[in-house]
Amino acid sequence: MDKYVQEQPRDFLAVATPGAGKTTFALTLASWMLHHHVVQQVTVVAPTEHLKKQWAEAAARIGIKLDPEYSAGPLSKEYQGVAVTYAGVGVRPMLHRNRVEQRKTLVILDEIHHAGDSKSWGEACLEAFEPATRRLALTGTPFRSDTNPIPFVTYEEGNDGIRRSAADYTYGYGSALGDGVVRPVIFLSYSGQMRWRTKAGDEIAARLGEPMTKDAVSQAWRTALDPRGDWMPNVLRAADQRLTEVRKAIPDAGALVIATDQDQARAYAKLIRDITGNKATLVLSDDSGASQRIDDFSQSDDRWMVAVRMVSEGVDVPRLAVGVYATTISTPLFFAQAVGRFVRSRRRGETASVFLPTVPMLLGFANEMEVERDHVLDKPKKDGEEDPYAESEKEMDEANKEQDEDTGEEQFSFEALESEAVFDRVLFDGAEFGMQAHPGSEEEQDYLGIPGLLEPDQVQLLLQKRQARQIAHSRKKPDSEADLLELPAERRPVVSHKELLELRKQLNTLVGAYVHQTGKPHGVIHNELRRACGGPPSAEATAGQIRQRIDKVREWATRG
Repeated sequence: MDKYVQEQPRDFLAVATPGAGKTTFALTLASWMLHHHVVQQVTVVAPTEHLKKQWAEAAARIGIKLDPEYSAGPLSKEYQGVAVTYAGVGVRPMLHRNRVEQRKTLVILDEIHHAGDSKSWGEACLEAFEPATRRLALTGTPFRSDTNPIPFVTYEEGNDGIRRSAADYTYGYGSALGDGVVRPVIFLSYSGQMRWRTKAGDEIAARLGEPMTKDAVSQAWRTALDPRGDWMPNVLRAADQRLTEVRKAIPDAGALVIATDQDQARAYAKLIRDITGNKATLVLSDDSGASQRIDDFSQSDDRWMVAVRMVSEGVDVPRLAVGVYATTISTPLFFAQAVGRFVRSRRRGETASVFLPTVPMLLGFANEMEVERDHVLDKPKKDGEEDPYAESEKEMDEANKEQDEDTGEEQFSFEALESEAVFDRVLFDGAEFGMQAHPGSEEEQDYLGIPGLLEPDQVQLLLQKRQARQIAHSRKKPDSEADLLELPAERRPVVSHKELLELRKQLNTLVGAYVHQTGKPHGVIHNELRRACGGPPSAEATAGQIRQRIDKVREWATRG
């Protein structure tokens, strides 16, 4: 507020972590501008229908009347402005431009990165709001995986020649955590053995979290999320236990499962009913009924809600304290928005717990919660270098779809056969704790039973103690009983796709050398290695299987 009032800029970009109070800031500023006759009316642009209504309700609480149902024509005298969606502006930009030209207008662009969702939305926003007296842009996640410029955002060129978005004011998760404005997030990660059939008819078994090709990671991940396997029921059972523990300190705490599609959401709701005996609130799409269900859940003290994507951004249910990330969307933008649903603090000491599969990319995002990012406009692409923030446009489109239509792609390219869950590790504040444990075991209960009211430094201390106790306990067991990987989390790094490429390159180099030694073709040697070591073709093999083949070809070469 001070910075804005002092500088009085026409454009202002505020980047603040989810839960920091962007809505309150924007409406307080709108009230100040109306009072000082800087502007005569307000237009709020939001990503969804639900958020549009939420803005109108929040504005009414501080005496600003916004019409969330406005579609065309003159605005009723009782209103001081309108709340519309980016899609609505995209359809009729000139309607909004005319309104902005007639009276001095403040335009609040909520989650402005959405104005870059499609070129037409960005162009419509530019056309509609270019004549506005003042423009206030807000976002919790300014980074996008594409290079569509966001309207009314300043980009500054760095020393490396790359243009990045420049915020006028930034309040990141780290700062908000220090001020007790948001909750610390404890991530509980689960791995386990997965088995599936590829479209070629091959059966593949792999453990979540071990190095695999990109396709295999995606298929193992989808196998884990299949409601017919054992992974989801075990993780939901653990999350429900965690919720019970959290409710001892936060009596109305709620839990949310973020699902990939409608069928899975329905199946998860049925699992929750079977596990808990209570019905879960099901939110399937961004319709008026869904909006009402979210509001009802927010006001109640029901335990569980299952939603498809739409609760990932801006939807305000402050009592949500436990989450299950049960979707295969893997963009950093979506992950940050999803986790943002659980971090809003109501009193000091509340913690949030998010359950997720041991997928290298997700663990990377979880470990970087406090990293502040800007939207990069120019992406340098070096050979062979993967940018985890340049995920395919397809995934961004998936994350932003409001309808959950079945695209028919990929769905039938594999079949999930079976899955099991294993408690893998706890991630907190960039550090990893814990050793693997079976669901329902004493070791798993130790982590699920962490109190729901703790300061961040107490969480860290408690996790260190639990891990030390678990290690001491495992040392007393005879080796014959150690059926899980008995190593602390920080000594079990999740191998990335890049490291897997290196291993495969090493195998191909050794096979090439062996070709010269024996005169046999490459394909023959690869097939012989497969016969000797077992497992699928190299392109689908795990790191362990590739290492085995590397050792085997070395053994043949020295023996030969």
